[in-house]
Amino acid sequence: MKKNIEKIILEHIPDAKCNFSGETCNLKLTVSSKIFVNMSLIKQNKIIMSLLESKFQSGEIHALSLETKPH
Repeated sequence: MKKNIEKIILEHIPDAKCNFSGETCNLKLTVSSKIFVNMSLIKQNKIIMSLLESKFQSGEIHALSLETKPH
């Protein structure tokens, strides 16, 4: 699952750095990218969540702790 999530993100944000910790039910993802510079935290999170929306709808992902930050 981690590789699939990272692939989806990198297809849309090529410079993204994805760091995972935890496992399925306690999965935490930290995404950093230069596109997040001067962008609100809410907008950063919305971008990533919109990329993963189909995975949530299908049930492949049911919980994700997300942190985003510029690099």
